Amino acid sequence: MLESRATEKGHARENVIRAIWIVSDGLCWVLAIVATLFTRLQLNASVLELHSTWVIALGAAAVHGMVGLSFGPYMVRHVRGSFEEVTSVARTALITGLTLVTVAWVIGSSQLPRSVPFLATALAIVLMLAGRFTVRTYRAHRAANRRHGRRVIVYGAGLAGGRLVHNMLHDDRSEFLPVAFIDDDRGKRRLRVEGVPVLGTRTDLLQVAAQKSASHLFIAIPSADAALIRETRALANQSGLTVKVLPPLNDWVRPDDPHGSDLRDLNLEDLLGRRAIQLDQEAILEHLTGKVVLVTGAGGSIGSELCRQISAFSPDRLIMLDRDESALHAVQLSLSGQALLANDDLLLVNIRDAEALTDHFAELRPDVVFHAAALKHLTLLERYPLEAWKTNVLGTLNVLHAAATSGVGTFVNISTDKAASPTSVLGNSKRIAERLTAHYSETQIGRYVSVRFGNVLGSRGSVIPAFTEQIRRGGPVTVTHPDVERYFMLIPEACQLVLQAGAMGHDGQAMVLDMGTPVKIVDVARELIELSGKTIEVTFTGLRPGEKLSEDLFTEGEDHLDTGHPLMTAVHVPSLATEHVRTQVFRAGNVASQWMAANTTSRLTSVHTRE
Repeated sequence: MLESRATEKGHARENVIRAIWIVSDGLCWVLAIVATLFTRLQLNASVLELHSTWVIALGAAAVHGMVGLSFGPYMVRHVRGSFEEVTSVARTALITGLTLVTVAWVIGSSQLPRSVPFLATALAIVLMLAGRFTVRTYRAHRAANRRHGRRVIVYGAGLAGGRLVHNMLHDDRSEFLPVAFIDDDRGKRRLRVEGVPVLGTRTDLLQVAAQKSASHLFIAIPSADAALIRETRALANQSGLTVKVLPPLNDWVRPDDPHGSDLRDLNLEDLLGRRAIQLDQEAILEHLTGKVVLVTGAGGSIGSELCRQISAFSPDRLIMLDRDESALHAVQLSLSGQALLANDDLLLVNIRDAEALTDHFAELRPDVVFHAAALKHLTLLERYPLEAWKTNVLGTLNVLHAAATSGVGTFVNISTDKAASPTSVLGNSKRIAERLTAHYSETQIGRYVSVRFGNVLGSRGSVIPAFTEQIRRGGPVTVTHPDVERYFMLIPEACQLVLQAGAMGHDGQAMVLDMGTPVKIVDVARELIELSGKTIEVTFTGLRPGEKLSEDLFTEGEDHLDTGHPLMTAVHVPSLATEHVRTQVFRAGNVASQWMAANTTSRLTSVHTRE
C-alpha cells in the first residue's frame, strides 16, 4: 500500500513537471513569435495589438505541446540538458516551425511574413535550451555545494565517471558526496564535470585527498586492468582512503548508466585478473551460429562458462557432456533456469568409454567440439599417474577418434601451461594430448587446435577456494614456497579467448594465451587475507613432487607464430602417432608416468612421430 502511494506521488510529480515544461516552452514560442514580428515590422508596437499575432503565437505553442506529447520531450523523461533532450526539443520545434511555414503560405505574407517561421523557430529553440541549461547548471551547483555525505574522490573523469557523479549528486538518498576527480589525461586538468573539479592525476592522489578531506576513492574506469587497480589501491592505502570500484560494463545494474549501487568493494579478480578482451565477434559468430556444438567436461568451471558464452552466439544445438550428473544439473540450471535433466542435449558419458562416445558422436554429428574434460589436480595425479593416463591421454584420444569418425569441422583441445616443458604427470599427460590433437590435424579432415593457458581464478580446486576456506577457519594459510608464482586469468576471460582461438586457430597449432605477468602465490594469499580484514599467518609447506617454481607458456625451441590477435601466440606441436599410444598396456602407475615423461620430448623416434 505504501509503495503504491509512493508510486502514485511520483507519477503525479512527473506530470506536474511535464506540465510546467509544456507551459514554459509554449511561452518561449509566444515570446519568439512576438519578438520576431516586432522586429520584422520595424519595431512597430502596433503588432502587439493585432489579434492575429496572438493567435499565431498561441497556436505555435499549442502545436509544439501536442507534438512534444506525441513523440517529443514530454513523452519520456530525459536527463535535463542531456543530448537526448536537446535533440528531442529541437526536433519538436522544427516540426512546429514547418507547420508555421505552411500557415504563412496559406494566409499570406501580409499577416505572417514568410521569414518569421524560420527566425521564430531558431529563437524558440535557443530560449528553450537556455532554460534547460539554466536549470541543469543550478542543480549541479546546488548538488556540488551539498555539505553532507562521505567525501569521495572519483578516479576517471570520462563518461562513466561523469554519469556516476551525476547520479550520486542528484540522488537524495546517496550517502556519498563527490568532491573531486583525478584523471591521468592531463588535458582534463581544471575541467569541471557536473560542477566537480578535476584536480590532478593519479600521482596527485595523496595531495587531493588531504586537500578535500576525502574518505573514499571510487575507481570509475570499467576497463581498468588489474595492474592499474593494484597501483591505485596502493596509493589509496597511503592516503587512508577506502577503495570501491565500478565493475565492467556487463555487471552494471543499469546498462550505460552507472549508479552508486553498482559500486562494490575490491575483490581478488580486480587485483589479479581483470583486463579488457577484444574479440572478433564476426569470426566467432560465423564459427558457432547455426552449428551443432559439443562441450566435454561441460559441468566443470571452464566447461560450464564455455557453455554459457557459446549459447549467446545462437548455435543450432549446444550439447553438454560430462560424467558428473550433479555438474550437468548445475550447468543446465544456470543456462535455462530449469534443471529437469530431460533435455536430449545432456550427455552423461565418461570420456574413457570409447564405444559410447563414438555412438553418441555418430548420432549427434557435432560441427564444433570443445574438449574441456580432464583430471587436473597435480598432487593427486603424481600419486595416481595411471588415472591421468586413462583420462587425459586415452580419454582425449577417444574424443578425438569419435569426433573424426563423425566428421567434426573444428576440434579445440583445452590444454594447460603445465604442458610446456612438463615436469609433472599432469603436464606430461596434457602435452601428449596436444600432440595427439596435432596428429589428427595431419591425418583427418577438419581443423584440430589446442589452447594453452594457466590457472583460472575461482575455478574448482584452484588455490583461491582453498585459501578462502583456510581464512574462514582462522588460518593458517598454507603456501608451498615463498617464490612460487603462477599465471592467472578470469574464467570468462579464458573462455572468451578459447572461443576466439577456436575461430581463428590454424590446423595443428597450439594457441598460447597471453596470461599477463605471473603472480606470486604468497601475494595472492596476502591479498585475500587483507580483503578479509583478518590477521592470519601464512606458512610454507615446501614444493610438492612435479611442481615448478614458475610455469612456462612455451617449450624450449618452440617458434612463436603471430596470430593477428594481441593476446594470442601460436606454436607448432609435434604430432604423436595414435597407434603407439593405443598399444600401451600398463600394469602399474609408475610405468605410465615413465612412458609419458619419455614421450613428451620433441626428440622422438620416427616410430613415435609423424612429420
